[in-house]
Amino acid sequence: MTLSDKDLLSIQEVRNLLKRSTIAQKKLSKMSQEKINNIVKAISDEAYKNADKLAKIANEETGFGKYEDKIVKNIFASKMVYETLKDTKTVGIIGEDKDIKTIDIATGVGVVAGLIPSTNPTSTVIYKAMISIKAGNTIVFSPHPNAKKCILETVRVINEAAISAGCPEDAILCITIPTLQATNELMKHKDTKLILATGGEPMVRAAYSSGTPAIGVGPGNGPAFIDKSCDVSLAVKRIIDSKTFDNGVICASEQSIVIEKSMEEKVINELKNQGAYLLNDEEAKKLSEFILRANGTMNPQIVGKSAQVIAKLANLENVDSSIKVLIARETKVGHDVAYSREKLAPILAFYVEENVNDVEKRCIEILLNEGAGHTFSMHAKDEELVKRFALSMPVSRIMVNTPSALGGIGGSTNIASALTLGCGAIGGSSTSNNVGPLDLINIKKVAYGVKEIDELRQNAPKVDSSSLCSMDKEELINLLVKKIVQELN
Repeated sequence: MTLSDKDLLSIQEVRNLLKRSTIAQKKLSKMSQEKINNIVKAISDEAYKNADKLAKIANEETGFGKYEDKIVKNIFASKMVYETLKDTKTVGIIGEDKDIKTIDIATGVGVVAGLIPSTNPTSTVIYKAMISIKAGNTIVFSPHPNAKKCILETVRVINEAAISAGCPEDAILCITIPTLQATNELMKHKDTKLILATGGEPMVRAAYSSGTPAIGVGPGNGPAFIDKSCDVSLAVKRIIDSKTFDNGVICASEQSIVIEKSMEEKVINELKNQGAYLLNDEEAKKLSEFILRANGTMNPQIVGKSAQVIAKLANLENVDSSIKVLIARETKVGHDVAYSREKLAPILAFYVEENVNDVEKRCIEILLNEGAGHTFSMHAKDEELVKRFALSMPVSRIMVNTPSALGGIGGSTNIASALTLGCGAIGGSSTSNNVGPLDLINIKKVAYGVKEIDELRQNAPKVDSSSLCSMDKEELINLLVKKIVQELN
């Protein structure tokens, strides 16, 4: 592959940024918890002050979502994330247990690479900078080229605030020549100690294959189950509120509605009453062919657009200004079934199943097709049913009676406020957490001795070697367990 002058310049820029960031991190790592907390507070306050301005330039530059909702996301990233992490101990001794004689000591990992998407650019910068600095790490951002202007401005705003609070100058840096080669250099460079990857699936996979430890998230594709025990009107409102928030670009938002057949008429009437447009078969086919490209990827033209814009692009009539979401009936699930996949737009699939058992199977099928490990939502008053589905769904977050987009990130629920949502091993992620500063530190263990080797020898099982040799695996395990239980007692 031949590299252009721009590629070469971007690679050199990354190397220079990492060198500066490494020096800054050494300074940051020597700061007290109080000093770190003051810096994070300054970032939070300044980002909050600029929430409106940053939302406006993000909306203008990317064309995604709604300006008003981006303000809410910037406030969430600055204030709600701060409230979640402000009292967390991340520096020095963070835990001590005198009974078992252990001490936990936190150390920052070093330089973090922050990959920033175009869907949530400014809020993600604020969030990743805060959790990185809180953990004693510096961060170098790799901006999506289509959101470069708003990302650089966000970095400038929060960096100036951080420096004014005593932060090392180069603790928050950003690539100004964004190229694929620059991002690869950032991820693979020896000075990068951890990657925080938020973006498309190819980028997240590249992060995990870079050779550098990474925290990434897979696609969200959460089905929403409306059970007969819930308040249907309120459930529909929550789903539509969620799916239309910033025109559906938050990955925790609902992607399909799944119901029992006995609920069909009631749910459909409520959907129509609250601004949903149910596509007929011809319209559903036309939209499906527009949103899913021949190579199996979603058409980026639909991302973050309103129902009216999408309808116009797909040549659909009858979608007037009152319509909030487009809904298509679906009976299949698969990589080539557009409605069964993640759609970062106000578009929902609609599945009708015979009974609760079939609903459960369908939801699992949808998630395993795409979105494994991410988020599932349900609306129900039956607590035993909630527990049943929570145990069976292959996800890290189960949202109950809440707009999933805001619930998943901790906006309308009491889980940790975050914009990077781990999908666990089933989703190809290194964590299932809503990622926070504790995911960005290493913990050293101090452990005092409590036994001498003579004690260990004295308490060893009295079994001669010939007896051990004649035992099978199960007998050996039982013997060991018995001895451990005796020790504990």
